Amino acid sequence: MELEGEKPKYGEPRKYDPTFKGPIYNRGCTDIVCCILFIICILGYVAVGILAWSQGDPRKVIYPTDSRGQFCGQAGTPLETKPLLFYFNIMKCASPMVLLEFQCPTTQMCVEKCPDKFLTLLKAYTNKEDFKYYKNFCKEGLEGLILSSGLCPAMLTPSKPFTRRCFPALDQKKGGEITVGNNSKFDDGEGNIRDAKDLVAGVKNATVVIEARQVVMKIFEDYTQSWYWILIGLVIAMLISLLFIVLLRFLAGIMVWVMIVMVILVIGYGIFHCSMEYVSLKSEAGSNVTLKDLGFQTDFSVYLHIRQTWLAFIIILAIVEVVIILLLIFLRNRILIAIALIKEASRAIGYVMSALFYPLFTFALLSIVIAYWAVTAVFLSTSNQPIYKVFNETACDHSRKICEPANFSTSSMKAECPDSKCLFAFYGGETVYHKYLIGLQFYNVFLFFWCANFVTALGQMTLAGAFASYYWAFVKPDDMPAFPIFSSLGRSLRYHTGSLAFGSLILSIIQIIRVLLEYIDHKLQGTQNKCTKFLLCCLKCCFWCLEKFIKFINRNAYIMVAIYGKNFCTSAKDAFFLLMRNMIRVAVLDKVTDFLLFLGKLLIVGLVGIFAFFFFSGRVKAFENTAPNLHYYWVPILTVVVGSYLIAHGFFSVYAMCVDTLFLCFCEDLERNDGSLARPYYMSASLHDILSENKAVEETEEPTQSSPHQPDDQDQKDQDGFHRCFSEHVAETMCLIDYPFRSDVLNLLPITLFTVKAFKRSLQCFHH
Repeated sequence: MELEGEKPKYGEPRKYDPTFKGPIYNRGCTDIVCCILFIICILGYVAVGILAWSQGDPRKVIYPTDSRGQFCGQAGTPLETKPLLFYFNIMKCASPMVLLEFQCPTTQMCVEKCPDKFLTLLKAYTNKEDFKYYKNFCKEGLEGLILSSGLCPAMLTPSKPFTRRCFPALDQKKGGEITVGNNSKFDDGEGNIRDAKDLVAGVKNATVVIEARQVVMKIFEDYTQSWYWILIGLVIAMLISLLFIVLLRFLAGIMVWVMIVMVILVIGYGIFHCSMEYVSLKSEAGSNVTLKDLGFQTDFSVYLHIRQTWLAFIIILAIVEVVIILLLIFLRNRILIAIALIKEASRAIGYVMSALFYPLFTFALLSIVIAYWAVTAVFLSTSNQPIYKVFNETACDHSRKICEPANFSTSSMKAECPDSKCLFAFYGGETVYHKYLIGLQFYNVFLFFWCANFVTALGQMTLAGAFASYYWAFVKPDDMPAFPIFSSLGRSLRYHTGSLAFGSLILSIIQIIRVLLEYIDHKLQGTQNKCTKFLLCCLKCCFWCLEKFIKFINRNAYIMVAIYGKNFCTSAKDAFFLLMRNMIRVAVLDKVTDFLLFLGKLLIVGLVGIFAFFFFSGRVKAFENTAPNLHYYWVPILTVVVGSYLIAHGFFSVYAMCVDTLFLCFCEDLERNDGSLARPYYMSASLHDILSENKAVEETEEPTQSSPHQPDDQDQKDQDGFHRCFSEHVAETMCLIDYPFRSDVLNLLPITLFTVKAFKRSLQCFHH
């Protein structure tokens, strides 16, 4: 209990103000410094994009190019009849940098056919026929054959074309011996006899890049074959989402219970279907292979022929089903109150119907941000240029200097060093642009996060301002603006661009730190240092929690900015203190509503996902001739599922934002007014009934609870007990980080028991 004269722990409650009529219109610009910084960064982002588009060439990722940057087999060029790419020394492709730069550090040239026999440069020089054949794999302008000149490869090995590139024709005999051209050893052209297995590393790294490109091309082809069906699936998801929102407007109570029952039924059907697949694979050969032994496969359909995959699906869906049922049982009284709050939100949306279509504007802006980031990233990654340097046999002052092969024969360097050659050295660049290319990629990713978070924040503040206008209108809709959404959007952009940029900047910094932690974790996967792994795991967990907390604070801060027009920090503090003064209501009312809305999203995704699975997989005979032929049928299914979730999230986010805004306004209304004729509540009679029901439930569980304005000792003990219980629960949950996970699916059993225990502990906290 607070002492007399002592400042309240969570700030002073709002005082009655007869002049306050909702969102303040006479306001000024906030967080101007951050607004200026955001504009400067956006201008810099545009400059990076222009620079990348002028330097990069996305065709380098798809088509084979020689060391001069020419595309093999391109029509209308001298290389039209040479569609295959040949590597002078494939063993240099064993460098790990190949996977980062998409190029091997060796001379590459376009050829008509791949070599089909062993031959060294020295041996070919002694035989006219071999020399004639060897010249097909040498650079033009061949005069004297000197190995160090770099005009010809040191050796040729039997190769086969793969994705328009020549790779050694490696084979593995029964004993595990690696051969190339039926030989286990070969002459590398420099007087060394080497094993065929020495070629494996180079071929493996090169083929990883090529296979990645091939997978991308196959996915692209699948999209070209199924894009209209994907659009139909997304349109269906949009119509179902819109139908649910409209029905919620008029039949909120019935629709919520329908959603709950259908989610349980859909997940139950998923368990049944996975069980049938698991049983049907029992007699099939190879179905008992473990996921660990199978490893990563680019063709995901392979996993569907493994029993362990379906067992994992069964366990995951069963856990989700049990958790949802337990939550519904223990929170049944709160769900009834949350349904009433959703009804009130439906009434608010009825006065602001344009809010239902605002997510389309957010989708459009996010699509622009994502497209700009993706295109800029591709152009930046293909900005490397072939670098040529001077190579010579004798000492020369110009050795290893950069040169231009086009005019090298007439240059001063050639005149001073007659035996020098201008040869390919590496891919990259030594200009200021190429030196800071990694920094530009990092800047591209960071601005992507910042812009995406800014667009999301703009939507949240716009909706909050519109719904706050509804709540604080004493006579609805006469006291509301004619166009609440447009009025709120105008205020947000005109006065609070800086606050939006400030909040999204904080969130973006945390997200980029998480990306860096994931990158470091990926780099340290080969190490066995358990201490390092534990620290990384703790850091990733902490920053994940911090990101969720910042999103929660930002969301409520934007609501306060939309209402009062103050800067971001002040609004965040006011929102946080207001929520802490109403902690019990936040935990048991507002979050239960979020849970019900999440079930709605889950239902839409489940319905559309099941339909997409049966359609694209061809498991229904009625769709066998209609469904397109695809390389990976999971590509359109995954796209439809993710797209359906985003669409459902967009529509239901309007409800979520409405509930959050009404909740904060409701708490403010309780502190400002007392329901008397002099200080009447702005809340509707139905919302006041929700308060009465909630208060009755709290009094049933906590008989000595008093007014929300002046908490007594019991109130303070309840809130302290809730905080202490919740802290202990978080500490228990953190212990799961150090759990020794294994790849065995049966290991999910102890995790399941831990999850049930965690939820039981959470419910105890909420009932505290």
